[in-house]
Amino acid sequence: MSDHPALLQALAAQLGAAAVLTDAATLARAASDLYASGPLPLAVVRPADPAQVQQLVATASGHDVALVPRGGGLSYTGGYTGSQQPFLLVDMSALDRIEHIDADDMYVIVQAGVTWKQLYDALAPLGLRTPYFGTFSGAGASIGGGLSHGALFFGSARYGSAADNVLALELVTADGQWLRTGQWAWREPALPVFRGYGPDPTDLFLHDGGAFGIKTRAALRLIRTPAHSAGASFAFAGFEAAGKALSAIAREGLAEEAYVLDPGAMAMNLERERSLRAAWTALRQVTRATPGLAGKARALASLAAGGRTPVPADAFSLHLVAAGNSPAAVEHDLGRARALARQHGGVAIAPSVPRIARANPFPGLDAVLGASGARWAALNCKLAHSQATALITAHQALVARYAQALHEHGVRVTWLCSALFNHSFSFEAVFHWHDQWQPTHAVHLSPQARARLQEPAANPQARALVATLREETCALFVQMGAASNQIGRTYPYLDNLAPPARQLLQTLKQQLDPARRMNPGVLGL
Repeated sequence: MSDHPALLQALAAQLGAAAVLTDAATLARAASDLYASGPLPLAVVRPADPAQVQQLVATASGHDVALVPRGGGLSYTGGYTGSQQPFLLVDMSALDRIEHIDADDMYVIVQAGVTWKQLYDALAPLGLRTPYFGTFSGAGASIGGGLSHGALFFGSARYGSAADNVLALELVTADGQWLRTGQWAWREPALPVFRGYGPDPTDLFLHDGGAFGIKTRAALRLIRTPAHSAGASFAFAGFEAAGKALSAIAREGLAEEAYVLDPGAMAMNLERERSLRAAWTALRQVTRATPGLAGKARALASLAAGGRTPVPADAFSLHLVAAGNSPAAVEHDLGRARALARQHGGVAIAPSVPRIARANPFPGLDAVLGASGARWAALNCKLAHSQATALITAHQALVARYAQALHEHGVRVTWLCSALFNHSFSFEAVFHWHDQWQPTHAVHLSPQARARLQEPAANPQARALVATLREETCALFVQMGAASNQIGRTYPYLDNLAPPARQLLQTLKQQLDPARRMNPGVLGL
């Protein structure tokens, strides 16, 4: 910090002293994600609006410092950690305004720091939502972060990821210039409703990890919230059967989200819900989210039938939500899903999991840690449905090779698979272990969780084992030809590209950021 006092003073004069933070605790939090820590930034800078982003980037461009944008700070793949050169951490959370909701032309304009929960809550009273409407961590995860690193889950089986629902972007490049895409890029900007007017660069700035600029605004598609929805759940004896059923349901486009949980993941979920208070909360949420007295009665009966253990202890479970504008349409899709699940050995169980998930999709951020305070970190990949069984088998074999070490060091592995559109199978391995927390963990916990949980002692042996498992898992994904989102600095990206594609990306980086100041190292750039 002492080498760059003039820059920090200039930024404080431009943005206000409260927007330029240099205290030790803030810098430590800024240097870490939920998995690892990197070098400390010179400062954490919190611009209050898009114009201030442009000002700080223009000011910083005259100094030999890097700029690393951060959204909600909930990643675990090094997306905003690891820069070895002096850098400013640009905290985008104060750009939190929903600027325009257009129910006639069906788009919404949001600033990059808006969270998925904030947007969902603003649209719900209007009977609107984005097609994909958020990730598990949507109470804190930002839209800018989701577009930069990849976000998916709620709505993804039908509508894809966050990036698939973008109409236009605004960003600031490394030299402090504005760059706009879609119809915002026109000499006379138009309403952002179409991206097919010639080659459009929007996709170049999605999932880029902030390597090409700092996103300030986005225009997203809207849909009318489906008038009816219902969940279904099925138990399977094995992982492969559940995965095949997931693929069959995804291919026919029967659900807005469809996902498989393994027994370990389900047990952890039930542990969080075990208290009486949690049970009553779940009941209230489900009844509020279900329309009509008859619908509420059916929802409560379904939950009661499942009790607090709706999934058999050793079963892999598949859960889905179907949605449409008539009860008949929803029942048709559920009926077909039931038939496909039965074909793969599935047994219908109470749909408690999808009902509770949809009733309160963004419940808070205590899940950054396990119920007992354990840490966790996930790795994901996307591949063809025809390859899913081979990957499931291969990763189970990989984990089995470390069975003794896993037992000795208290490391657990669970899996979550989901549908992304009808053509992509999403596979996620999650590693759980007790270890000293990262500085970011406690920041996201509620006061109740902080009071209840005790931070474990440092556990370098378990940490090293998890690092090995992550490295071998990433290598397996490459071997399978699988792609990943939330690439950050964890997954090999640039090295996996063929020379012409690699050269194109490097040329784009050189054009936009010749001094390599914009989040250097992310994506391997």
